[in-house]
Amino acid sequence: MRVLNHLELESQLHRSGMGTAAAQQRKSLARADADVDVITSPWRDGNALDAAFANLAFEESFFEDYDVAHLNMAGPVSLALARHAKANDVPLVLHTHVTAEDFRDSFRFSNAVAPALKAYLKRFYSQADLVLCPSEYTKGILESYPVDAPIEPITNGIDVDSLDGHERFRDETRDEYDLDGTVVFAVGNVFERKGLTTFCELAKATDHDYAWFGHYDDGPQASKTTRKWTQDPPENVTFTGWVDDKRMAFGAGDIFCFPAKVENQGLVVLEAMSCGKACVLRDIPVFREYFTDGEDAILCSDFDEFVDAVDRLADDPALRERLGENAKETVQEHSLDHVGNRLVDAYRRVIDD
Repeated sequence: MRVLNHLELESQLHRSGMGTAAAQQRKSLARADADVDVITSPWRDGNALDAAFANLAFEESFFEDYDVAHLNMAGPVSLALARHAKANDVPLVLHTHVTAEDFRDSFRFSNAVAPALKAYLKRFYSQADLVLCPSEYTKGILESYPVDAPIEPITNGIDVDSLDGHERFRDETRDEYDLDGTVVFAVGNVFERKGLTTFCELAKATDHDYAWFGHYDDGPQASKTTRKWTQDPPENVTFTGWVDDKRMAFGAGDIFCFPAKVENQGLVVLEAMSCGKACVLRDIPVFREYFTDGEDAILCSDFDEFVDAVDRLADDPALRERLGENAKETVQEHSLDHVGNRLVDAYRRVIDD
């Protein structure tokens, strides 16, 4: 089976959750119990310009041959690839990493754009033979649009190997960013949707060091909220910006705090759990779907619950350890071996149909 697994703008998105998810799909397919040949570029000879030249000079096809097109983005190139697949009877799998709901509170003007994005995504996903998404929550969102295509949730999974050895980064990273004691931390791009204001207000309400490891915009595309907090953070909050190795964050931090307002799954939570970190999360549907309050995470409904959870965990190392060990067990359900076999099964079904 030859599969095109494509991520438009991959060079720009490799730092994002979308880029991580696509990379994990490919790694999981290499582990699957089936012979799958994965290509990442649709263009013959590897790029569009060479393919165009070959088409003009030798009347060769622009496109590689593949049995299934699996697209991870909804941009103009992906739209063209989807139309090519439909025109040539190539089974089309579209993967939902973005919805209008989780696009809100990301960039400047993202809330104004979200309604138009919803209308576009409804049409884009409806052309698929199968839509994959990371959770039942996201499936429900797509059905509400409504998307007129079969929809199947498959976890994005977790690449445990990519986090191996995170412990050895602890002292060096804490020294670099002047972190001390019990460190409350977050990982990923800095957006209000990720719970930025709650994170900073929580720091003001408690006495611990806080660190957010991840890129933040400071140009015109940044939201006012992002600029406000990153340019003038509370005294006990450090915004590190992009770090070269995510293991630095998971080595340095003790309590993973992720008060995101909307998530389709939250890959970074699985990464924190894989490292045995106690997780404090907002009580939203997708986290209720995957995690159990008091067993492998603490889910908080309001600000006072966040304060209580962080302070309890800071004062109780045994509780942190228990939650962390249970979280490691939860992560096993999201192994890349499991993801790869689910993807192969999905490909076979769209081919057979």
